[in-house]
Amino acid sequence: MSEEFEGPGLDTGVWLPHYLPAWSSRAATRATYEVSGSCLRLTVPPEQGLWCEGEHTPAMRVSGVQSGNFSGPVGSTVGQQPYRAGLRVQEAQPLFRGWLWSAGRLEMRARMVLGPTSMAAWWMVGFEDVPTQCAEICVAEVFGKAVVPGESAEVGMGLHAFRDPDVPEDFAAPRLPIDVTQFHTYAVERTASRVAFFVDGEFVRECAGPPQYPLQHMIAVFDFPDGSGAPTPTPELVVDYLRAV
Repeated sequence: MSEEFEGPGLDTGVWLPHYLPAWSSRAATRATYEVSGSCLRLTVPPEQGLWCEGEHTPAMRVSGVQSGNFSGPVGSTVGQQPYRAGLRVQEAQPLFRGWLWSAGRLEMRARMVLGPTSMAAWWMVGFEDVPTQCAEICVAEVFGKAVVPGESAEVGMGLHAFRDPDVPEDFAAPRLPIDVTQFHTYAVERTASRVAFFVDGEFVRECAGPPQYPLQHMIAVFDFPDGSGAPTPTPELVVDYLRAV
């Protein structure tokens, strides 16, 4: 499967334009985005509200799309990527299986505009209808504070086990000589025994023991307002395509 973002809008048979809405609501987690010029453009404008305001620490604003969605009933603790123990579902979610990835190679071509309080990422997580099927493969995670403008950036990639006892924790953020404001291709290749990460076709690192169940895509840009009032560019993540190759 491939997603070229040809428009005229977002394919809602593949993507949900909300970020983990079960812990809040769809109304309060709606992404700010547009599909134009064969790209998906996610932004976090200054007027966008906080995600899970008063509940999530640190304070966070986010625009994201995800290719799956699942939760238990209101009041249950059953949901995707809970950010703390005992978290309760605030709005039950209809079952949504858009694009769930099982194996092979994926590539995303994207560029980012980040300030010192923002971050952009592409990662994949278990659907969590089976509670232990929750591990993550993170392909690219870039914090603006770890970017040297026009020169380099730390690009996080690897595995997060969360509550899956069969997946090792193995994550690193090597510094790469790339300008993230320009388009680059971030790629991942998964087999039964390993997962390998590439940037612009160059091998960067690999991890053993990746999750073997289907994973949903998460693509998002974040802002973590620190209250200092320091000027910062509007966080932006522009995705040209996401392809199985």
